[in-house]
Amino acid sequence: MILSSLLTGTQIALAQIRAAKMRAFLTVLGVIIGTGTIIGVGSILAGLDGAITEAIRSFGANTIIVFKFPAAFRMRHLTPEEWKRKPLTVENARAIAERCPSVQYVSPYLFPDRGGFLMRARYKGNEVYQLNLGGTEEGYAASVEMKYGRFLSVTDNFRRAPVVVIGEQIQKALFPELDPTGKWIEVAGRQLEIIGVMLPPAASFPGQEDRRALLPYFTMKKMFPGARENMLVVVAYPGKLAQAIDETTMVLRQERRVPYDKPDNFWVSTAQQMIDEFRKITSTVALVMMVLSSIGLLVGGIGVMNIMLVSVTERTKEIGVRKAIGARRMDIVLQFLAEATALTFLGGLLGMLFGWLISIAAGLVFPTLPTAVPLWAVASGLLVSVGVGLFFGIWPASKAARLDPVEALRYE
Repeated sequence: MILSSLLTGTQIALAQIRAAKMRAFLTVLGVIIGTGTIIGVGSILAGLDGAITEAIRSFGANTIIVFKFPAAFRMRHLTPEEWKRKPLTVENARAIAERCPSVQYVSPYLFPDRGGFLMRARYKGNEVYQLNLGGTEEGYAASVEMKYGRFLSVTDNFRRAPVVVIGEQIQKALFPELDPTGKWIEVAGRQLEIIGVMLPPAASFPGQEDRRALLPYFTMKKMFPGARENMLVVVAYPGKLAQAIDETTMVLRQERRVPYDKPDNFWVSTAQQMIDEFRKITSTVALVMMVLSSIGLLVGGIGVMNIMLVSVTERTKEIGVRKAIGARRMDIVLQFLAEATALTFLGGLLGMLFGWLISIAAGLVFPTLPTAVPLWAVASGLLVSVGVGLFFGIWPASKAARLDPVEALRYE
């Protein structure tokens, strides 16, 4: 009996929607926007999570990143103590390599003392700006795959050779379709010989262009005498990551004279830890997105309730006729709940289409940003839209069910 009432109510609801399409569309506009936001933002977050997770993992499962303060995804400002910390040094890297049996090798990575956006690489009439310039050693080659030529060697570093290994984006801009090995280019005002071209990391960050320009560590130090900020890339032997972290931490505490009762004055992280930090941020963004989209759903729900109250008034005589021929209160309630639910369900479907279009548009604007509509976003969007219809349809449905049939039949 209830199923029959639901089917009848749904048929009546669909007939009412077809009879007033524009009114129905405006009624559920808030539901469309709210559901579309859930689908669109959910798809971007899902794609971003997958891409950045893979990008971080491309550092290697056994790689440890060491810096003087947290350099990964942070949800807080640096403290005054963190800003005042002394930089890591190449001597710290040497100490880790010598005294940590679980560490396979260590590569210091020296940052320039002025931003890469001020630097350029130039070859004849072609230029590339915003270089990701750094000085490193041969051990860094473990996380690099070469397209042309070779990576930096011990000899390059010892001789302070004027050589550079460039990223693929620089190669394509300066030497389209050519192997530039052996060519001399101007980097940050100095003439350097290209000895190799690196392929982009296995999974780059969305929108990231490979503008790396890597010099031998001491060549970089010679070009930028004031450069002091070092990052240490530590690679552990397979299966010894935890031991390598402990040994690296112990050696750095000794090297940096940290008292036994004081916390570390440096930051040590692995790829998995950075992924966990990133997912904390995306979960917060997802929560904010749900709160914002709920505002649109609330507006849509109020619109549905208002239009259903108007519908009860317009169809008072129809309700009286149905009651006069034997319809129960439950039948009337189910009829109007089915109509409200059908409205919001269709709004949810339109919202899914809207969210999918947002996802497609984001992919067109940012070609390297992967987007994927997650199943959880689709399911939650439809469930929430149906829930809105049920919740905001209860009052109009109960009002219709309480009408006196005699008074309803007299209504004009």
